[in-house]
Amino acid sequence: MSSRWQKRDQSRPDRKVSFSFIWQIQLASSANRNALLKHTFQHNTRTVLSQAAGMAQHEQSAASFPEHIRKKRNGEQLSAGEIRDFVQGVKDKTIQESQIGAMLMAIWLQGMVAEETLALTKEMMMSGEVMSWPAEWEGLVVDKHSTGGVGDKISLVLAPALAACGCKVPMISGRGLAHTGGTLDKLESIPGFNVYQSVQQLHGILEEVGCCIVGQTDNLVPADKVMYALRDVTSTVDSLPLITGSIISKKGAESLNALVLDVKFGNAALYKDLGSAKSLAQSMVTVGNSLGIRTGAVLSRMNCPIGRCVGNTLEVMESLECLKGRGPDDILELVTSLGGLLLWMVGRAGSLEEGKKVISTTLQNGAALEKFQNMMIGQGVTSQIAASLCSTNTDYYGILRRAHYQTELETQGHGTVLDIDGMVIAQVLHRLGAGRSKAGDPVNHSVGAELLLSLGQKVEKGQPWLRVHYETPALSAEQRLSLQGALTLGPADQLLTQPLVAEIILP
Repeated sequence: MSSRWQKRDQSRPDRKVSFSFIWQIQLASSANRNALLKHTFQHNTRTVLSQAAGMAQHEQSAASFPEHIRKKRNGEQLSAGEIRDFVQGVKDKTIQESQIGAMLMAIWLQGMVAEETLALTKEMMMSGEVMSWPAEWEGLVVDKHSTGGVGDKISLVLAPALAACGCKVPMISGRGLAHTGGTLDKLESIPGFNVYQSVQQLHGILEEVGCCIVGQTDNLVPADKVMYALRDVTSTVDSLPLITGSIISKKGAESLNALVLDVKFGNAALYKDLGSAKSLAQSMVTVGNSLGIRTGAVLSRMNCPIGRCVGNTLEVMESLECLKGRGPDDILELVTSLGGLLLWMVGRAGSLEEGKKVISTTLQNGAALEKFQNMMIGQGVTSQIAASLCSTNTDYYGILRRAHYQTELETQGHGTVLDIDGMVIAQVLHRLGAGRSKAGDPVNHSVGAELLLSLGQKVEKGQPWLRVHYETPALSAEQRLSLQGALTLGPADQLLTQPLVAEIILP
């Protein structure tokens, strides 16, 4: 065969010639030869017709997509089939980015009814790989998701605590963006910690340890990756059905038995008021349960930073202190509330209160700490480093990187600490390199801040209240002024005490 025809055959698989087939034709009798040719012709015809039908279906879906956009733009309900066409087109890249953006904006403007949101979430979940687990893990596979906050290190403490209770926790986490910190960024401040694990490796770590904290694989909900990036550039990030679809589709692809959601509200959260946060929580709880995942939610306040530390390395240190039974009360409250609810949902505790006590015990007796140590080793940290970090009186800065400079800010007056604005602190640290403005930007793990006082504490003028860790760029006079504005002092009788957990939504 000439090089011309070989090249043509490679570009058109349906025109490839089988030399073994030609040889069969030459050796066959006249009758057999006719039968063989007839069978081959019929098979090739069916193949071509099938390919043509598939191409026609794609072309028809692409051609009708503007009608789907118009329908949603005008406030009409999309059918399950139309939503399937949309998600399939996003995955297969058979519709234009401008059309995807237009649909996202139509959804943002008009919203979706519960049936649409469920259909969208299900189609996104099925756009890629859906994980499967051994039969003996049935009823034990759990996870948690937070809508994001300042100093939110709960996953680092909760995952090993749940593993110590016999659960399997395949926690698929994300990176920080804007003012919120990312669990993966925190863990990567530990030398050697590898957040990229194959499905086979993840299975192995879960089998041996019980918990694993990793990044999203390429095959998990690929449609969401495209939609998430376009939501950012089309200002549709805060759409309730799109948030629900993005979060629950990924958790559904994990094949969970139970899921708990930490939906935050306040100055340093996506939603500023309880009502808006509750609407999102209820949407996710409804869709999660409809997909067969027992789903509950905790509505928690997000004004002051969680704990005393903000910034990747500092938050790892504080998480280790929590696992050693020495953590701040607010972290303990969130960990036990979220973990206790999960244990109750999977039947490993008779009530929420009993579940909270079981989780608390794992933090006090070292069981959760041991799980975290083994998880570190399972994900690439040397046994020596893992053991040193988990020892009682370790020198954290002997292992974790410390920023070149530390500056302490002092109180400008005296009184009672009424408020510490977490958003202001996070925004300054973001500009100092602790966070990223767009996906893929590097972060400086050593940048962060330590709170040296707490709400309700009485202070005198000139008392240190915040220690800032930074490198390049340096802390500017403007940033110092912003940080000083984050602290509110006043008379003790003006202190407004509210519980950290405002409400719990059961499955």
